[in-house]
Amino acid sequence: MPEHERALIVGAGAGLSAALARRAARDGMEIVLAARDTSKLGALAAETGATTIACDASRAEEVDRLFAAVDAGGERLDLVVYNASGRARGPVVELDPAAVEQAIRVTAFGGFLVAQAAAQRMVKQGHGTILFTGASASVKGYARSSSFAMGKFALRGLAQSLARELQPQNIHVGHIVIDGGIGRLGDPRGEARGPDALLDPEAIADSYFHLHRQQRSAWAWEIELRPWVETF
Repeated sequence: MPEHERALIVGAGAGLSAALARRAARDGMEIVLAARDTSKLGALAAETGATTIACDASRAEEVDRLFAAVDAGGERLDLVVYNASGRARGPVVELDPAAVEQAIRVTAFGGFLVAQAAAQRMVKQGHGTILFTGASASVKGYARSSSFAMGKFALRGLAQSLARELQPQNIHVGHIVIDGGIGRLGDPRGEARGPDALLDPEAIADSYFHLHRQQRSAWAWEIELRPWVETF
């Protein structure tokens, strides 16, 4: 395992991104956590030794400031995870166009901005991994969830295009379809379906890091993760 790796997690918070930060810390990585509101990241930052940076990933100028701060903290960037998303719920005839626009900006346009900045640095250094968090809505649109489907479909298209463009330059690009609910402490949603009916965020994080550690003769650009009882 390379020494002194650095990881950037965008859209940090509780749940999956916290599990990713803990997994990175176990691998001895330096960690940067980015979120619009960093006030809730204090305990996680203390636990993992991470640096926190406030950033609205849907705004180009804030992404520029984020990566300037990342550059100031070290010369290398090995892993970037885009975990931010937004949605406007409801029937299409009632949706606020401004809310839909913002949801798509966070879910898809923010992914582009972060990936572009990451790729600029990784192409120069000659290696790196960029991972995008997808969802069931990345591959199938649900009723009353059109904005989320639009954003996640676009993010998946971005990931697929970047994989074809960047992997020949030794930059591993991956898209992870999270097809099911992510469990949390005391979560009642899986009780009626038995044990392991919700995805364990720590297990998801292990899969992300398996992608990051894959030998480049057998890279995967996309994987789907779902509980054993989930229909698909």
